[in-house]
Amino acid sequence: MCRPRLCLITPCRDEAAYARRTLDSVLDQSRPPDLWVIVDDGSTDGTPEILEEYARKHDCIRIVRRPDKGERRVGPGVIDAFDEGYKTVQSLDFEYICKLDLDLDLPEHYFKILIDRMEADPRIGTCSGKPYFRRGGQLVSEMCGDENSVGMTKLYRRRCFEQIDGFVRQVMWDGIDGHRCRMLGWIAASWDDPELRFEHLRPMGSSHKGWWTGRARHGFGQYFMGTIPSYMIASALFRMTRPPLVLGGMAMLSGYFGALLRGADRYDDPEFRRFLRGYQRRCLLFGKARTTRQYDRQLASRWSPDAPPSEVLSNRSFA
Repeated sequence: MCRPRLCLITPCRDEAAYARRTLDSVLDQSRPPDLWVIVDDGSTDGTPEILEEYARKHDCIRIVRRPDKGERRVGPGVIDAFDEGYKTVQSLDFEYICKLDLDLDLPEHYFKILIDRMEADPRIGTCSGKPYFRRGGQLVSEMCGDENSVGMTKLYRRRCFEQIDGFVRQVMWDGIDGHRCRMLGWIAASWDDPELRFEHLRPMGSSHKGWWTGRARHGFGQYFMGTIPSYMIASALFRMTRPPLVLGGMAMLSGYFGALLRGADRYDDPEFRRFLRGYQRRCLLFGKARTTRQYDRQLASRWSPDAPPSEVLSNRSFA
């Protein structure tokens, strides 16, 4: 029996400080990728030379180069780079695709364990392990929820990825995708098993412009996605208990309510926003884990893995 084919796509820019650790940890996997497309989004440091060095030694690595746009672009820029890489593999035969950042150190059996779980449960559309960052020599959890795969390493079943029509080109693309999966009856999940914990060399919520910018951007992203104010406040209060204490949550609220006050655009999918509001209200009442289990059970009848993407997306209706 042939094993499922795995394709990784990595958008990156100026990752020379972390690239070697990521490259080595992926190439040393017990289940390495069949193809790894790395999209260099105009790096100005030593990243291109490192990528060329590894590509010469490993046939599975393919480099795509983009011109320098002047600065690191999160959100839309990352997805633009990912999409450019995805276009180069759309005609190829593979079953699993992973959006993977170039600032991670993965455990040896990371992809094997995830793919084994997806093979055992065909409803799992996207999944991941959990990110940890190092502080004072200790690994500290980034405290990501279990209801979605994490943004820096999103392993997708290709059929699911096509049915949700890929990633949205805006901040919070990595939250919207999991809810879109659930709307169509797929399961999105991440697990905090010791063998799936990986080190995030650049902690989530940080930014090349400073942590306040990173947290405020997250708050804006929650607004764009359609998050209700009560859920945003609860989320920010929780984040106030994590470093940077108090101020991190305040930055999130600043980004969210600043966008609300200026009437910024929101994700243009009313059915999605209605679904999200219902989910978040139930999370506030019953907890996220219980609510997610209930939604996954209730929406199982919507799961149609062999339906064309256009048919699945056009048949959504949520009261």
